[in-house]
Amino acid sequence: MKELQLIIKQKYLDEIIAGTKNREYREIRPTTSRKYINYICNGVEYHNPDDVPVEGEVDIVPIKYDAIRFFAGYNKDRDSALVEVKGATIEFLVDENGDDIVYEYNGEEYVAAQIVYDLGKVIEKNV
Repeated sequence: MKELQLIIKQKYLDEIIAGTKNREYREIRPTTSRKYINYICNGVEYHNPDDVPVEGEVDIVPIKYDAIRFFAGYNKDRDSALVEVKGATIEFLVDENGDDIVYEYNGEEYVAAQIVYDLGKVIEKNV
């Protein structure tokens, strides 16, 4: 089982366990992209953005995870839950005019995006 580990606030973990929160959103940043996405160029999938060829159109796809292990905060003695991932999509963020939001990081331009995980059943919990 391929598992992603994420830190969240206790209140959101409680909502996931109760079944009232069924989506988790994470901003895709240059510093976190390897956790969330792969790149496809010329029919080849790449995990490392530095390996993607300069020529050709590049698409991004969610990394497939079977489950997410959520941890409430950073303490050693913390609540956690392993939750099924039913699916994941990438949403590009736009401004009030419908234009892509673009920002600069280390001299390179990036389009703002987030990944949305559709959550399923709670597989195990430690509360």
